[in-house]
Amino acid sequence: MIYQIVIAGILVIILINLILNFRNLRTPDRNAKVPRPAPLISVLVPARNEEENIRACLESLQKQDYPNYEILVLDDNSTDATAAIVNEMASGDERITLHFGEPLPDDWAGKCFACHQLAQKARGDWFLFVDADTRHEPHMLRSVLALAMELKTSLLSGFPRQLATSFAQKVIIPVFYFILLGWLPLWWLHRSKTPKPSMAIGQFFFFSADEYRRFGGYEAVKSKIVEDVWMGMEVSKHGGRHIAVDLSTVTSCHMYRDIGAMWSGLGKSIYSLAAMSPLGLLAVVVVAYFLYAAPFYWFWNVFFTASEPLLWRGIIVTQICLMFFMRWLVDSRFRGPAISMWFQPIGLMFYLINVMYSWWRWMAGAGVTWKERFYGKESTVE
Repeated sequence: MIYQIVIAGILVIILINLILNFRNLRTPDRNAKVPRPAPLISVLVPARNEEENIRACLESLQKQDYPNYEILVLDDNSTDATAAIVNEMASGDERITLHFGEPLPDDWAGKCFACHQLAQKARGDWFLFVDADTRHEPHMLRSVLALAMELKTSLLSGFPRQLATSFAQKVIIPVFYFILLGWLPLWWLHRSKTPKPSMAIGQFFFFSADEYRRFGGYEAVKSKIVEDVWMGMEVSKHGGRHIAVDLSTVTSCHMYRDIGAMWSGLGKSIYSLAAMSPLGLLAVVVVAYFLYAAPFYWFWNVFFTASEPLLWRGIIVTQICLMFFMRWLVDSRFRGPAISMWFQPIGLMFYLINVMYSWWRWMAGAGVTWKERFYGKESTVE
């Protein structure tokens, strides 16, 4: 009984943290004004085998109502039609330029090196790095710039809307924000007088160009596969202000289109987190299991296979209701698919199993593959 009460109490604390995060998260203002004079924004898009996504991404960037920006795309040694599509679009729009990536050095992670090359070619006062599978509303640049200038950020990142079309995507992808926003005290990190890293999601990185250069840019995290987490740390280490905002009204992302891609993408990130703290990662798995998975086991047990006191049953039901309420809050905020909430145990178990598998691969020195590149135990990339 005490165990069940403790779990319910922790879930209440997580709910309070989630509500505080939602109250703190800023949203870009659709009615934001363009500063005069309008600074040049360099929109930087690394692309490796992105023929399925790159056209839609660039079309959304072409429709921006901001008056002064350039779009630089780096074809990162693609083997598909990515470069041909970009070249076709660039021929009709002088704002778009196509660049070809150099061979990847041994001590660089692929995305870091691609973004580093783009930054070297950019002319803007602000750098916006976006993934090729993102889509953007016409007011995105204008409203994000206004918010970054208001908050005086060195790095603005945050939470794009994650699109889900297949059943697997709808079940698995929304769990990510549910866990992050429940556990991370963003409301406290943002208000701290001492700079602290916030939530950095590499699908959308908006830098002041001067600040980007001051702390070393992507070269400072060149060996990191999970470069976004480390980038937030670098910004804070150098005294920069790093803020996460709700980007769901201006940017969406259609990542990991099948189960294989979801498994590989999540595994790539977890593999690198295991390198940071293997014991800490195991502790997170255990805590997540008891908080989010075990209540469903107990629910089944007390209602269908055992006879437990009414109070016990009430506590279990309370745990389940708290989880569903938090899922509803997150899915409503980020316009997640309604069906996802009802498959919470399945989505969560996908994450837990993937974490354990990725942890085992790190312990065994088996390496990880991402974007047709293998990073093994002999590599300096982690």
